Amino acid sequence: MSDRSIGTPEQLRDPNYTPALQQAIPLGIQHVLAMFVSNVTPAIIVAGAAGFGFGSDAGAQGFPDMTYLIQMSMLFAGIATLFQTVGMGPVGARLPIVQGTSFAFIPIMIPLVAGKGVEALPAVFGGVVIGGFFHALIGTFIGKIRFALPPLVTGLVVTMIGLTLVKVGIQYSAGGVPAMDKPEYGSLLNWSAALVVIFVTLALKFYARGMLAVSAVVIGIIVGYIYAMIMGMVTFESISTSWERAAPIAFPVPFKYGFEISAAAVIGFCLMSFVSAVETVGDVSGITKGGAGREATDEEIAGATYADGVGTAIAGFFGGFPNTSFSQNVGLIAMTGIMSRHVVTIGALFLIFCGLIPKFGAVIRTIPIEVLGGGVIVMFGMVVAAGVSMLSDVDWNRRNMVIFAIALTIGLGLKLEPKAVQYLPDTLRALMTSGLLPSAFIAIVLNLILPEELAGEATEEVSGGMSGHGKGSLPSGD
Repeated sequence: MSDRSIGTPEQLRDPNYTPALQQAIPLGIQHVLAMFVSNVTPAIIVAGAAGFGFGSDAGAQGFPDMTYLIQMSMLFAGIATLFQTVGMGPVGARLPIVQGTSFAFIPIMIPLVAGKGVEALPAVFGGVVIGGFFHALIGTFIGKIRFALPPLVTGLVVTMIGLTLVKVGIQYSAGGVPAMDKPEYGSLLNWSAALVVIFVTLALKFYARGMLAVSAVVIGIIVGYIYAMIMGMVTFESISTSWERAAPIAFPVPFKYGFEISAAAVIGFCLMSFVSAVETVGDVSGITKGGAGREATDEEIAGATYADGVGTAIAGFFGGFPNTSFSQNVGLIAMTGIMSRHVVTIGALFLIFCGLIPKFGAVIRTIPIEVLGGGVIVMFGMVVAAGVSMLSDVDWNRRNMVIFAIALTIGLGLKLEPKAVQYLPDTLRALMTSGLLPSAFIAIVLNLILPEELAGEATEEVSGGMSGHGKGSLPSGD
């Protein structure tokens, strides 16, 4: 519900309207809280996969590289958000769009860094930079490629993003990959911390309203953090040590980890840019419909896509990961009814402030991995649910069922059994075992080349009598 004390209905629908500062500041920080955990999680996951995150020898030095990646996630999410809200020439939609580190690229990054330490990061950031510029280029023709990415394709891709990442949440909740060979892995204590986060998050999502519901994951992790302290999983001494070791202020370092061109990284990031661009189109449309009651203009969609790409490319130069628009803020705008881009600009400035103060990252890195695991289970589960929701718009005829079946089976199968392609060249193997890219490629190609009609018996023959006949939504019953 919109709050008329902040402005008239016409003002609240105007992106250029600025509420009073005492109202705008908490509203802006509200947008940041809605995406904060999701924004820093990719950095933690990539650091863990590379071997310099939780449970690694880097812990003795306070995880300096993971802290830096967390810091860059906050800083460049803020900068990319400014591109969207303030704009710079054709870059930016000049709408209340909050940018953050994208989950979509994690399945691409994990095979690139797996167990290789910081030595793998130059290739990753080379891919981020080139992929970012390619993403910006997509803005020039985004309207012309949307036909190739219907809900069948985008829904499958989003579902695959979640499915390829749910394993991470389970591993974190059990104690993390480094603890797998230790007796405490999967212990009741570890799982209890994760379950506290899950139960608190669910309770707030279902029974709370307003900001409590929007920030459910953040609050769930805070409660889980307190529980972990009570159970001795984290101590005041470790928090104090981490805080003291962190510098009071630090600026981004250009090419801190170097720069390397890797074919697998470049191809992977460029291909995923298509999916991210379409996601941004959906978010822009959702914001203009929910906040202003109108369709997004071509200029707004192109500007938002440019901002995605430029923000990503700049982040890559300094050690940041790909940025995209965050969908949770679409729902927040629809809930508050406040369309002001200047409110989100305040949130962006808050993110930049956090990114320049390493002590924020120092506190985040003290969160026990089991507590983070509870939040990750919820977040990645919601990604899967979002994909399923998108698939509900699909007309589940036999043609679409076959496309979905083949793309999902091959993509997920290669992710689960990477040795099946062990004799492929390194670049191709990294792309294939991401799971996400083969699924997206197969779905796009089959959707473009298969005829619209498929004989009924062609599906019945291979489905064992279980070929669904759903139309994508329940009948209206009128």
